[in-house]
Amino acid sequence: MGNGVREGPVEFQRDVEPVRIPAEDNQEKKKVLNSLMSGALAGAVAKTAVAPLDRTKIMFQVSSKRFSAKEAYRLIYHTYLNEGFWSLWRGNSATMVRVIPYAAIQFCAHEEYKQLLGSYYGFQGKALTPFPRFVAGSLAGTTAAMVTYPLDMVRARMAVTPKEMYSSIVHVFIRISREEGLKTLYRGFTPTILGVIPYAGLSFFTYETLKKVHAGNSGWGWLGALGPVQPGRLLFGACAGLIGQSASYPLDVVRRRMQTAGVLGHSYSSILLTMQDIVREEGLVRGLYKGLSMNWVKGPIAVGISFTTFDLTQILLRKLQHGPGLER
Repeated sequence: MGNGVREGPVEFQRDVEPVRIPAEDNQEKKKVLNSLMSGALAGAVAKTAVAPLDRTKIMFQVSSKRFSAKEAYRLIYHTYLNEGFWSLWRGNSATMVRVIPYAAIQFCAHEEYKQLLGSYYGFQGKALTPFPRFVAGSLAGTTAAMVTYPLDMVRARMAVTPKEMYSSIVHVFIRISREEGLKTLYRGFTPTILGVIPYAGLSFFTYETLKKVHAGNSGWGWLGALGPVQPGRLLFGACAGLIGQSASYPLDVVRRRMQTAGVLGHSYSSILLTMQDIVREEGLVRGLYKGLSMNWVKGPIAVGISFTTFDLTQILLRKLQHGPGLER
């Protein structure tokens, strides 16, 4: 045609660039994922290691029997003879279902809360001062407990009942829902949160503080002798567990009583009434601190393993992603 218009394929200018995710976002996602993975492994390893002691402690907490090391040994041996070796880990499957998300959320939340509080108080890239360090631990524990509490309830029920009563974790949920109501899954929630605040706060505070002191003191000799696999980490974690669990132990006894009331023939309606009943029937120390001596064995081992596993897994993941030289 003679209209002077040149015909042919029309080309459009391609000035739209592909969307790129900033490197900072990728790094933050990797950091969160690493914390979740490390926390999950830390919780699983620690709880499995002390599961027989944990089950024994719960069985004493929810009964009126007087606790002693001799009686604890008898209970473990009696359980082994009558129910078999693996019965000592009864309820550990429920523990894993709970502790893996609990530990993952707790450790990851702790890293995030440390970062947020560091920004708020102006400590970016530096260790927090004592009070924010305690707050970060308390918030992390509270966050994890709120999300995973029904699983803790299920685990307590499985630990104190014969296997004929509950065949599986799902069966526990179904029976509790039908026979006692859904709100029963949150029975004991208040003492749990009240106990988690000092427990998680003091545990993380103690561990982080001891690590900071150790990092600033190169003369601690054998604590750093093994490089990244430092025995000091286990020691610091053990101290953290000892202090944290001792401070919150009476509330731990109360929550176990409230969680298992439906299957043991009790009716505990509040924290104060539960405490009053325990003290009246068993005494202050023998009741509210029953099994604490076992916790002084179990707790430091579990917390030490947990913190150490978390730190070493973090170091390993960072080395795999970025190469050596990034120890925490």
